[in-house]
Amino acid sequence: MKGKCVHRCTHVLDLDKTLDFYERALGLTETRRMGPDDGSWIIVFISNDTTPFEIELTWNEGRTEPYDNGGRDTHLAFRVPDMQAARKLHDEMGCVVHDNPTMGLYFIADPDGCWLEILPLED
Repeated sequence: MKGKCVHRCTHVLDLDKTLDFYERALGLTETRRMGPDDGSWIIVFISNDTTPFEIELTWNEGRTEPYDNGGRDTHLAFRVPDMQAARKLHDEMGCVVHDNPTMGLYFIADPDGCWLEILPLED
């Protein structure tokens, strides 16, 4: 049997702020949304045209305590076509949380503290 990775769920406290972050930082936009009529929870899937993989953002009404989305060692990785431009943008956004120039990568954090590894495109 072979499984295909299709999405990763992360829980968020401020859905609009998180959607804005992912669109600005990585060009990920909403592909679909679901939830009950009472609005007690919302799930939004985000992606872009470079991959079919999605991030599932789950928001729950009334939640005020931060979620444990796995800590810093649990992260998603993104390859970007222009590391200098990406780094400049992420520095301007103030979201760079760890730099590893020896390995040619760095990490940013989303509004809920989830770490995202930024790598150059493979040759």
